[in-house]
Amino acid sequence: MSSGMPVRSLVLWFPDWPVTALEREAGAAEATSEDAIEERPGARTHAAQEKSASKPPVAVLERNLVVACSASARAEGVRRGQRRRDAQARCPGLTLVTADAARDHRAFAPIVSLIEEKAPGVQLVRPGLCALHARGPARYYGGEIEAARMLVGTLRDAGLDGVRVGIADGPFTAEQAARGGTSAADPVFAVPAGGAAGFLAPLPVSVLDASAMLGTGAAGAKEATDLVGLLARLGVQTLGGFAEMQTDRVRERFGERGVRLHALAAGRDSRPVQPRTPPPELQREVVFEPPLEIADQVAFAMRVTADDFVAGLGAVDLVCTELRVELMGDRGERSERVWLHPGSFDAAAVVDRVRWQLAEDVGAGDAAGGGLRSGVTLVRISPEAVDAASHHAPALFGGGPEERVHHALSRVQAMLGHRGVLTPAIGGGRWLAERQVLVPWGDKDERDRKATGAGGLAAQRARPWPGSLPDPLPATVFADPVPVDVRALGGELVDVDERGNVSAVPALFIESGRRRPIEAWAGPWPVVERGWDAARSRRAHRFQVVDADGSAWLLVCDGDVWTAEATYD
Repeated sequence: MSSGMPVRSLVLWFPDWPVTALEREAGAAEATSEDAIEERPGARTHAAQEKSASKPPVAVLERNLVVACSASARAEGVRRGQRRRDAQARCPGLTLVTADAARDHRAFAPIVSLIEEKAPGVQLVRPGLCALHARGPARYYGGEIEAARMLVGTLRDAGLDGVRVGIADGPFTAEQAARGGTSAADPVFAVPAGGAAGFLAPLPVSVLDASAMLGTGAAGAKEATDLVGLLARLGVQTLGGFAEMQTDRVRERFGERGVRLHALAAGRDSRPVQPRTPPPELQREVVFEPPLEIADQVAFAMRVTADDFVAGLGAVDLVCTELRVELMGDRGERSERVWLHPGSFDAAAVVDRVRWQLAEDVGAGDAAGGGLRSGVTLVRISPEAVDAASHHAPALFGGGPEERVHHALSRVQAMLGHRGVLTPAIGGGRWLAERQVLVPWGDKDERDRKATGAGGLAAQRARPWPGSLPDPLPATVFADPVPVDVRALGGELVDVDERGNVSAVPALFIESGRRRPIEAWAGPWPVVERGWDAARSRRAHRFQVVDADGSAWLLVCDGDVWTAEATYD
């Protein structure tokens, strides 16, 4: 507002949203199967209550600190800000989950869209917190309290029972009203117009944290946190005490950011609510009735939808670089995967990914509890990541050899399937052969979770891997270790004892029947794996040797068995 005066604002706060987002994403896979429950009076409510009561306590961690926890965890004494060890001591059965900002945003986006259907002009502050002007909904629904209760009811019907609503002069005061003035029994609290200063006065200065400096970036948030700590050390414990300080003195001591916080403490929040521009609807879906059993039928039916999907992106000058494909089965099964592309997806590539996912999911449910075991009832495609179309426009004289190679490999992959064309990538592991990973053409190695587990290749490489070989690494690695014999001058077999001592000086080794005198050697370097498991433990030793021809070899002694792992070319 040009006058700089606070504007009546309505803030919706979703307590412990990271936990709610985790539960909603995990429950999405079960939503279809729940629809198969026989509809009878009270049946669904009773089942939902039993399911809610059986939920284990959950805490979301970021930097080893609890940032959100479930109600059952809170009942056991878990609180925000606790360290992992303290939280586990209070609740031994606590389930720990790593914070995921992408998951929080992904789960909150449909909620914001739902709110916009009832009250347009929503500002997304962060996942779990949004604001809007109170005047418009109040005039339409007959009052501020009535509008707030309407939103609470709408969200409750969508499965969100814990939402709190605060109404006050300015978004900051409204947020504090939602956090401190509401309860489960009464989720709506309104601060009368002109009463912001009186409401904020008894609150501790700790509420002036980084959330009060939204939009100022990391530097502004840090300054706000430092200022709050300094106020506490100076003896200013409440917002009322801070508001009583003279503005000129605050400016001299804390600068303009201090003046900004001083205005917030006094109830003079002049920030306007900045409604977001709703994003265009880019996802597409196809419903099959009756369900389709054959993958080629599904792929054929997806052609028109894929063309429409790519055209919709082109209408807003975007291309899709990462594609999310969701498949729903007739029995409630759900298959979801994010596909990547070295360039950008066209309609044919979209159809190929749907067909490949169907092919890879055949029988997966019988083996791992996932995949599809019945006909396909729904296919949904949505862009996981987009890029400006101008970045992918063809050059004036074409893309040269890279474009021709990509075109040729993509055509072969389309004929042979997703894993029909593989490219090498470096993974993690103690042994060199383990670090050689083949990923499908077009997939980024960091995201190829199917080949390396949930962590991806980047996470695998980042692990410490004690006993792994440092750089420079050998150029030639044998897929199957080559058997060798390492002998001393007297002809006896060289061995390594439990303390890592060599039984004799290596003098030669025999590889494929050829005797190779050893000119120089170094080692041994132990490699210990799974020492806690007597049945699967392994203790081996590496050696580097140089033969008479000047060739360098990497040898491994595992018990009394010698093998060549690689050579240095």
